[in-house]
Amino acid sequence: MPAWAKLYIALTTLLGGVILCLTVPDWQAHNPVQFGLYVVLAAAATSLDVALPGLSGSMSLNYLFILIGVMLLDLPQALLVGMACALAQCLWTKRRPQAWNILFNLPNSATATACCYTVYHAAWLGRLHGGAPVLLLAASLTYFLANTLSIAGIVRLTEGRHPWKVWRARFLWTAPQYLSGAALAGLVQLCIKHTGWQWTLPTLPVLYLIYTSYRLYLGRLAEEKKHVSQMAALHLRTIEALAVAIEAKDEAIHRHLQRVQAYAIEIAKEMGASEDEIQALRAAALLHDIGKLAVPEYILSKPGRLTPEEFETIKVHPAVGAEILRRVQFPYPVVPIVEAHHEKWDGSGYPLGLEGESIPLGARILSAVDCLDALSSDREYRRALPLGDAMDYVVSQSGKSFDPRVVEVLKRRYPDLENIARNTTLPDWMPPAKVHSSGPAAPGAGYEDLRSAGHGKSTDAGPPNFTFAIAAARQEFQTLHEVTSELGNSLSMEGTMSLLGTRLRSIVPHDTIAIYVCQERRLIPQYVHGKDACLFASLEIAMGQGLSGWVAENSKPIVNGNPSVETGYVNGRDGFGGLHSAIAVPLVGVSGVVGVLTLYHAEINAFTKDHLRLLLAISSKAARTIENALKYREVQKSAVTDELTGLPNTRSLFLHLDSEMARCKRANTPLAVLVVDLDGFKMVNDRFGHLAGNRVLKLVAEGLRSACREYDYVARMGGDEFVMILPGMQARAVKRKSVDLGSIVVAVGRECTGEEILSLSVGEAFFPADGTDTEDLLAEADKRMYQMKHSHRTDRTRGIGLENPAGLPVKAVQ
Repeated sequence: MPAWAKLYIALTTLLGGVILCLTVPDWQAHNPVQFGLYVVLAAAATSLDVALPGLSGSMSLNYLFILIGVMLLDLPQALLVGMACALAQCLWTKRRPQAWNILFNLPNSATATACCYTVYHAAWLGRLHGGAPVLLLAASLTYFLANTLSIAGIVRLTEGRHPWKVWRARFLWTAPQYLSGAALAGLVQLCIKHTGWQWTLPTLPVLYLIYTSYRLYLGRLAEEKKHVSQMAALHLRTIEALAVAIEAKDEAIHRHLQRVQAYAIEIAKEMGASEDEIQALRAAALLHDIGKLAVPEYILSKPGRLTPEEFETIKVHPAVGAEILRRVQFPYPVVPIVEAHHEKWDGSGYPLGLEGESIPLGARILSAVDCLDALSSDREYRRALPLGDAMDYVVSQSGKSFDPRVVEVLKRRYPDLENIARNTTLPDWMPPAKVHSSGPAAPGAGYEDLRSAGHGKSTDAGPPNFTFAIAAARQEFQTLHEVTSELGNSLSMEGTMSLLGTRLRSIVPHDTIAIYVCQERRLIPQYVHGKDACLFASLEIAMGQGLSGWVAENSKPIVNGNPSVETGYVNGRDGFGGLHSAIAVPLVGVSGVVGVLTLYHAEINAFTKDHLRLLLAISSKAARTIENALKYREVQKSAVTDELTGLPNTRSLFLHLDSEMARCKRANTPLAVLVVDLDGFKMVNDRFGHLAGNRVLKLVAEGLRSACREYDYVARMGGDEFVMILPGMQARAVKRKSVDLGSIVVAVGRECTGEEILSLSVGEAFFPADGTDTEDLLAEADKRMYQMKHSHRTDRTRGIGLENPAGLPVKAVQ
């Protein structure tokens, strides 16, 4: 119990004790039976009590016997009747009474009874016109005021409620009941005057009827109050449901809204806000961010700094929230608070630019409290500040962003308000917030510097239509989600580029799209579609040159750049280009800039900051996807390519040979397969080393490739063995080709070693004469190659020289 409440009870007890000490010595028991009857009846009437709506206490009808005692008994007896009623009322309750209940009620009843007795027996009132009725009316009102005002005072001190409001709402309407009781007491007095005090007993049925009607009346009133409370609770739950919708869009802090509400309401009470203003603030604290339904989720949950374009999108939420809540038609001013909660004291806020006292009080309170709680809570883009440091920042903005009076109250009371907020009961769905009371300061949030970006067309075309804004935000998020999801499923370079180009048509209108990939300090177009596509596909842009080259070199975007600066674009059309604006963003992957995404448009200044924001939102995902596709392409290439010579490897050979044989079967055309092996290659490695051997293999591979037609195929089987697939070549042409190949090998050996140390063994096989499948053809060609190699070895053993550079005997192997 508060100290002031204890002092109030002590003073009430002291006053009652003084009254008893002054009156009890004058006790005169003229008729003890009558006195005892009134005490018993008064105590029994205590059971006929009714609960007072909205208060923890109740009111009994025993005041009728107190009035009768005031009229018929002397003061000490009347005081004892009143105190007996109070004691019975304390003991009659279902709950066990506390000591302070008895200490307050008994002396309070004695004081009220003494005041009533004094007024009723005042000589000067008796001389007024009206006589006994006037005395009885004055005494009844005196008892009513003395009793109820004292109770309202203790309610104020124990429950923290305004005494005048409590008395007016809970006791004033009971005054007619006291007056009707006074009238009944007057009738009882008349009966006793003419028939004797024994006729008090027949009044009990009348008293019971009064009690029954009174209880029914208060019961109906309690039901109506319960219904109103249920409607108010439903209204509050509806507000909380809207708040849940806000939290579903913004994942920053789940308990933020309830904490802000607890702080704001306490400050509003201290600043003397009206009841309507407090109720409006209670709702606005929960709903002030409902306009964020019109802001895309990827902006709300962005872990890094907001760009200026993204911040402009965020700034629409107060106006959108006001438009939404205006349709609710709250009975108190919620909409002005929501609309102005981002206005600043010095007029630099948004969306209306209000300043000073022109900003609603609730909005001024909400702005300061919202900032304090946001700074002291963890967010996506920074760690929480200690509560004291957050308060210091709010104080530093006094007179700039916040109302100095609000800041003064907040600074003085924020530790107490923090305890109130922590003890606030929350719904089950809402987990506790993380508020830091100590720890290192976290870096503040800011905005990316995009000085190189163009300004584009203004999107500030009047107040936003909230339904359109929400629908647009949802559509934007859905489209971006689909793009990023589909990009993540693609490893093909061509598929990735095509998907990105197709999706961007519905996001950012354009006439031409070009996706460039960085290769050896140059931008090579990998995907081009739209107007002048053939021209852009032929460009190779050096890093730092042209519009796209500048973007790649500096890793910064450009909005509404001039396409004519792209190297080779204007010159390709006789000095004339049909595209007049471009937007380009760098595609930055893990290892740096992997490319540039550039959109071109025929109109001047066709692109806006919103277009830039959308491209930046998908650029990082596109960059990583393109980077993965490039790596996948390299892996694919290494899987089918010999690393040393750059020729296809064995795996690629079998796939290609299968394909060629299938084609020859359909077309009924011949196919020659050559297996060639270097004679003397081991000697090169042994005498000149493996580096020389590797150089021989590379030069032989180049020579074999250069000796073939465009559609012929050369692969390295392994070691010093190569395979050639020659579609449509006849046996005679193969003999000539073998002689040419032998000359190439001899020349390579002479170049690398200075000696004619190398020769060539060739084995050929023909489709379909020598086989109808891959294995048969290769086996036959390999067998003939080894026959020739054996023949060469035999000739060298006998000392017989070779008759031609290819190492073929005069009588070649058939």
